[in-house]
Amino acid sequence: MALGRRKAKQTELFIPSDQIAQGPAHPFYSKLNEVLAQGGFDEYVEELCEPYYKSGGRPSIPPGVYFRMLFIGYFEGLGSQRGIAWRCADSLALRTFLGKTITEETPVHASMTIIRQRLPETVFEQVFQFILRVLDEAGLVKGKTLGIDATTLEANAAMKSIVRKDTGQDWNEYLRELARAEGMENPTDEDLRRLDQGRKDKKVSNQQWKSRTDADARIMKMKDGRTHLAYKAEHAVDLETEAIVGSQVTHADRGDGETGAESLVIGQANLVLCGSPAEVKELVADKGYHNNGLLAQCDQWGVRTYIPERKQKKRCWANKAAEYEAA
Repeated sequence: MALGRRKAKQTELFIPSDQIAQGPAHPFYSKLNEVLAQGGFDEYVEELCEPYYKSGGRPSIPPGVYFRMLFIGYFEGLGSQRGIAWRCADSLALRTFLGKTITEETPVHASMTIIRQRLPETVFEQVFQFILRVLDEAGLVKGKTLGIDATTLEANAAMKSIVRKDTGQDWNEYLRELARAEGMENPTDEDLRRLDQGRKDKKVSNQQWKSRTDADARIMKMKDGRTHLAYKAEHAVDLETEAIVGSQVTHADRGDGETGAESLVIGQANLVLCGSPAEVKELVADKGYHNNGLLAQCDQWGVRTYIPERKQKKRCWANKAAEYEAA
């Protein structure tokens, strides 16, 4: 067999439709489309989103296509709308999932941003509950044992944007004040950086600082050791079927014990709202969730907990009878 060599080719002006390359349908997305069609997904989301669009004018992206693109972002592990739009435009299988032919353009990331800003959070919650109801009808939601875990997500805001809550000073102004206190009259930016790097007592707390561009973000140390403005994302998962029954995004500086009870309530509420008779009886979490308040609350709700205890010093149980019994 001779070696094949890549040669530049001139693009043909017209190509018969029967000669256009068609990739094989993706079995997962094909089955997912069948399930969504059986549940009347497109009709449901179009009726749900209709109040937020005006009558007349150029038609927008169909809501069913938009939410399918969000599904693709989750299943493909894509963290940006730009990445989702590029992946959909590049894949023949995903074009089929969206209902787009080879001659049709797929939505761009800017259009996804406009729709996200147009629709309120309640719409996304109702779509989530609709999908959960479809899973429940298919027997894929048991709801007896939930697993809860959280992670930090880097916010779209730089640490350079933080300002002091009391004075409104930005970081450079704060450093200039420290430099003047050390006798530096007109420090350059390089002097300020050197001063900042050499400080031994450098601490930045959420009590004193906030982001000028994203007030809800919190200063946190990420898992890789870097300090960033971040949020906390927490999920509640049905451990028997691996279906996500609840999720929330909250402030990054909130403890797991505090948010764990909320995620448990959100998961149970979603099961009720989707019409499932399931009742949460067990909670599984890592040792970060071993909190007296969470254990006592679960004991009061009749939920058995499987949470490993952290290594710590001898604890004082004075005036904490409920917490002691739960632990």
